[in-house]
Amino acid sequence: MTTLAALRPRAFFGWLAAVALLLPVAAAAHDRTTSHSTWSITGRRAYVTVRLTRLDVSRFPWAAGAGAELDRLLGAYLSTRLELRAGDALCPLSDGPRPLAAAPGRVLYEWQVSCPESGSLQVRSRLLLDVSAAHLHFARVSRDGALALERVLSEREPAWPLPEPAPGDRVAAGATSLAGYLGLGIEHILSGYDHLAFVLALLLLGGALGEVARVVTGFTVAHSITLALTVLGYARPEPAPVEALIGLSIALVAAENVWLAGARGRTLPAVTASLLLLLAGLAALGHGRIPAVTLAGLALFSACYFGLLARAARPASLRWAIAFIFGLVHGFGFASVLIEAGLPTERLVQALFGFNAGVEVGQLAVIALVWPVLRRLARQGDGARLAVLHYGSAGVLALGVFWFISRAFG
Repeated sequence: MTTLAALRPRAFFGWLAAVALLLPVAAAAHDRTTSHSTWSITGRRAYVTVRLTRLDVSRFPWAAGAGAELDRLLGAYLSTRLELRAGDALCPLSDGPRPLAAAPGRVLYEWQVSCPESGSLQVRSRLLLDVSAAHLHFARVSRDGALALERVLSEREPAWPLPEPAPGDRVAAGATSLAGYLGLGIEHILSGYDHLAFVLALLLLGGALGEVARVVTGFTVAHSITLALTVLGYARPEPAPVEALIGLSIALVAAENVWLAGARGRTLPAVTASLLLLLAGLAALGHGRIPAVTLAGLALFSACYFGLLARAARPASLRWAIAFIFGLVHGFGFASVLIEAGLPTERLVQALFGFNAGVEVGQLAVIALVWPVLRRLARQGDGARLAVLHYGSAGVLALGVFWFISRAFG
């Protein structure tokens, strides 16, 4: 009987092409986006600055053809979607909005509002929810000289009733708590389908519980290192190349799955390295968001790594290494949620610990659900095991390629 153990590369890549046509819309719908605002409130008047990435601005259908009107249209959008209210009354604009000089890849706007004399103040955000339902907005408020507070706003929790601390109060009663950052980390990993796809790609090859534990530990240690380094200010990579490299890491691990389960010939490693060198050439000509030297380095790495796997007695035992290396990249991606929040120094450790713990809880919950299912399927025989491996890897590979191309060249 013919089984999937004899699945030919032509059949695999034909199925992959079909998957690639079906998945891009779903994949694009779940990219995590963030924006940030800083409020300075004195009495019933407030000054606000808002920042977001140019990549997120490009999500708006009206942005591409706006031309010289883009500044005005974007200012109007931001000032109507990010509000300060006094009770049920909107605090109207008293000045602005206007664009300010910003760091490369960012946009920055400012405006002022004046509130009615009565009514408790609250910040409300609907920013980018029309183009990204998973959007997070980080608001930081300093009121009448008191300690600045922070809160994460989302589609689920769009409003923040502001407390009224006395001047000099050092208790951030209205700030996001440790439990809040724990929940944010869980939400981030569960809605971060690119990170989940990478974990799934690592698990699809199967293996005993000890091997899975080593792989998960490698990934966890690595992304914890770069998450901490980034949030604490020791490393600040550009978000766009990081997001593109996350997509590439998913595609490479999925391709490795297929190679390890097949004849382990030279074709796939050669094609992978050649494509990366081609992309490096395009980057050298000014195309895309990833530096040419990075892509050339990845081409060399992939050639060496596949060569190492070919000589290894048990290639699966090396999976922890690839999980660690690419986990470093994923950690930079996790950090993007926190690095621009403008957290004061005394709250960095709490936010970092809570968020990272939440990421781990969410990740372990997913593994606890997926791994037993994969093990049960493996016991049904080689046919079922290889079907899950090949078709699962094909789907993950299609997602990784789509994420990489759309983020690097989109």
